[in-house]
Amino acid sequence: MTDSHGGPRWALRLHDAGGVREVSVAVTRLVIAGWTGRDPAAIEHHIEELAAIGVPRPSQVPLFYRVAASQLLPAGALEAVGDQTSGEVEPVLVRHQGRWWLSAGSDHTDRRAEAWSVALSKQLCAKPVAGDAWPWEAVAPYYDALRLRSWAVDGSRREIYQDGAGASLRPPDELLRLWQAQGGDTPEGMVMFCGTVPAIGGIRPAARFEFGWECAPIGAAVSGGYEVAVLPVVS
Repeated sequence: MTDSHGGPRWALRLHDAGGVREVSVAVTRLVIAGWTGRDPAAIEHHIEELAAIGVPRPSQVPLFYRVAASQLLPAGALEAVGDQTSGEVEPVLVRHQGRWWLSAGSDHTDRRAEAWSVALSKQLCAKPVAGDAWPWEAVAPYYDALRLRSWAVDGSRREIYQDGAGASLRPPDELLRLWQAQGGDTPEGMVMFCGTVPAIGGIRPAARFEFGWECAPIGAAVSGGYEVAVLPVVS
């Protein structure tokens, strides 16, 4: 379902001290934060990882990509043109009723297009998101302990694809400050993907991606998954 402004409505279960409540968030803005690592060596590793498949170096670090709000995909299936696309787990901030909530998503990307335009590659694929979120202020003190993981699934084979800690990434509130310092606004319904961790064994496609994070100190967890339907490349 989409809102009157063209963006989707994201059905979320919000977890906080008062229990769990279900809401429908009208997504108004979608931003993908890239190159968000804290460790310069780790950032360089990811840049080289992408360079291996032809992706040019970023113009600055971190970098914020605007993507159409309609590309948010709160569903379990994704269609992509060609077989050279893949996902990556990310913490995802969403602004709802004046508060920031932390969910999870997959920055699914067209790797062929990424080799000549990262901004376009981000736009070409929908961005699947999970169905749960926790208050950012509750997670923030323990963000370094956040464990981010994703799995690549092909048939009966399910392999760990990413496994890293929040400590390797700039905290989301720092990314928001940098975004605002560059003139970005933070309207109600804004969504920001907050960066990822390296793929184990290199970036590669899969028939299904599963993703999520756990924050053990507060017993919080968010997860999601989606099938990838490959559409034919025709000319």
